[in-house]
Amino acid sequence: MIDLDNQTDKKFDIDFLEKILASQTDKDVELIITYNQQIQQINDEFRQKNEPTDVLSFPLDGENMPLGSIVISIDFVEEKSKKFRHKEDDELALLFIHGLLHLLDFDHEIDDGEHRKKEEELIKKFDLPDSLIVRNI
Repeated sequence: MIDLDNQTDKKFDIDFLEKILASQTDKDVELIITYNQQIQQINDEFRQKNEPTDVLSFPLDGENMPLGSIVISIDFVEEKSKKFRHKEDDELALLFIHGLLHLLDFDHEIDDGEHRKKEEELIKKFDLPDSLIVRNI
């Protein structure tokens, strides 16, 4: 289940994100959709990077704990969906997948392409456009 904290006035197809989540885990995930200003503060506090970013993931450990939290910037969702000419729901799903895979211990910064491969698999499975990790290849 997704525990949604939508801090924006946008509405999204959370049922679709629930299907993506269920295909990978039976654990709950907190999803926070916010603006650049807020994600920049979080990025600075936890990663010492004083800049906005598209998605952040914060895993939790524990048998009866949620998998973790995913924070997504609506500003990036709007910008990238326009740039790549696809729906905002699709861009949100791409960022959700990216963040979810980080919660599942994938890390494109240090792995040998496993994160990218798994992301591509989910993109095809859910009929989504290319993601940020695939666009950067």
